[in-house]
Amino acid sequence: MDGVDKTIKQWAKQIPDLNTTPMGLTARLQQVTKLVNEELNTTFKTYKLSDASFDVLATLLRAGPPHSLSPGQLLKQMLITSGTMTTRIDKLEKKGFVKRKSKKEDKRSVSVALTKKGLTLIEEVIVEHVKAQQRIVSVFDEKEQKVFTSLLQKYLINAKK
Repeated sequence: MDGVDKTIKQWAKQIPDLNTTPMGLTARLQQVTKLVNEELNTTFKTYKLSDASFDVLATLLRAGPPHSLSPGQLLKQMLITSGTMTTRIDKLEKKGFVKRKSKKEDKRSVSVALTKKGLTLIEEVIVEHVKAQQRIVSVFDEKEQKVFTSLLQKYLINAKK
């Protein structure tokens, strides 16, 4: 029994024929999302990062050496608006974690790259981030994690249709 069960029982009394199965599932997903975000944000706050800043740094790290992408490439990978991206890059640049570079052949073309300071930071943060993720999913054994992952993949694939 969890907190959602109480709500489901209340609905059963008020409207006995109401199918509350979807309500129970979505309410639990919302609660899990909140708890997961709180746990992950704890790690980010330790390093004085937001989840948005972490996302940019991690995307640049994943890109591999030289850890540089154009703002357009970042946008495509992160699925955010250009105004949001500009703000994120500006904040990270002020902290010395990224730098903008103009290309020699076209001064209008810019890339965003991790600085040494940014690379050192994100390499440390990503290890702690993965540890937090491991703690979060540790309530499930390996088989349960695979089943849960499969169900979430199914939802995401079909929700886009």
